[in-house]
Amino acid sequence: MTSALPSGWPFWQTSLLLLLVTTLSGCGVNNIPTYDEQVKATWAQVQNQYQRRADLVPNLVQTVKAYASHERETLQAVTEARAKVSSLQADSNLLNEPAKLQQFEAAQSQLTNALSRLMLVVERYPDLKANQNFLTLQSQLEGTENRISVARRDYIQAVERYNREIRTFPGRIWHAVLYRDMPLRETFEASTEEADKAPEVNFQ
Repeated sequence: MTSALPSGWPFWQTSLLLLLVTTLSGCGVNNIPTYDEQVKATWAQVQNQYQRRADLVPNLVQTVKAYASHERETLQAVTEARAKVSSLQADSNLLNEPAKLQQFEAAQSQLTNALSRLMLVVERYPDLKANQNFLTLQSQLEGTENRISVARRDYIQAVERYNREIRTFPGRIWHAVLYRDMPLRETFEASTEEADKAPEVNFQ
């Protein structure tokens, strides 16, 4: 019979080793990789909601253009912001590159601001505000912005939990011994108190 333990180990040493492994498994040795997976999962939800919003933009722009084609500057700003967002790679590798993560978030903020300005323009067009296609898009956009806020909040909380585990005992020890290749994670930096709030798109 083969064994992972050295041959000739006395029973008490084997028992002590098994006790040590059992004890360590209950002392948070797996917390760091577990929390890192949660960070990646919540980031995936952020990506999904941002993509959902980007997918709504072309139809929204076309609908508004049909009623307010001369609002070229606002429409162009939305289109360009959406194009910039779409050009950035936003997979989980982005979490390991803080500069690119900041660039990605800056592009998303630019799209948020452009959409907010577009919605203000819509106020001047009663017929557009009553258009069923626009109302459907507006409702979808509003729901998506809310989901983005929730997904960002969940991501921030997951990063805080992961980073705290690395910085505090006993996670700090496990990080130094077993997981030193796993870095601290960046989170979203809100430039203003309004940064995490969804744009107001409700005209009722």
